[in-house]
Amino acid sequence: MRWLKIVIFLACLGPLIRLAWKAYSGGLGANPIEFITHSTGDWTLIFLCVTLGVTPLRRLTKQYWLIRLRRMFGLFAFFYAALHFTTYIWLDKFFDLHEMIKDVSKRPFITAGFTAFLLLVPLAVTSSSGWIRRLGGKRWNLLHRLIYVSAIAAVIHYLWLVKADLTKPLRYAAVVGVLLGYRILAWSVPLIRSKKPALFPGKRAEVPEG
Repeated sequence: MRWLKIVIFLACLGPLIRLAWKAYSGGLGANPIEFITHSTGDWTLIFLCVTLGVTPLRRLTKQYWLIRLRRMFGLFAFFYAALHFTTYIWLDKFFDLHEMIKDVSKRPFITAGFTAFLLLVPLAVTSSSGWIRRLGGKRWNLLHRLIYVSAIAAVIHYLWLVKADLTKPLRYAAVVGVLLGYRILAWSVPLIRSKKPALFPGKRAEVPEG
């Protein structure tokens, strides 16, 4: 498992290495800032989808070891989101706080993207085992459900950003929708079954384990 995690970790760094190579070799195109912004934004969404996909995949395949990878994928989602945000505040706005505040308040897609990033910050900070112990399992799980809101905000950010071809953001929206829909079903079906009346008088309806 240790070697597998190392291989996956290096693979997750692949997009950054590729981006660095393109920058070194002059392969960022006519608008390097736009290329970096779009690339880091895409990989943020990809890692958010991968992180959300771990739990359904683990349950459907019964490969319970997959849960050990979820934290890594979530941290890489934050890592690429941080690069995406840094590109915006550094290369695009040159740390002009006034311009950034104006952007957040007047441009809805910036507001959505900024919200998505801010929601990932507490998740990254509290991702360690120490924080799980400090917060307790229930409170930690409740806090980390913010990733659902962050993923939705990130998709909205992309949809509002793109003005012509919506194919790519709609694909992300579909993936996020399916992954969140699975969670809604996984939560609601046992709840509905638990409220069904007993099939026979005097016999309690059987409640499946969560």
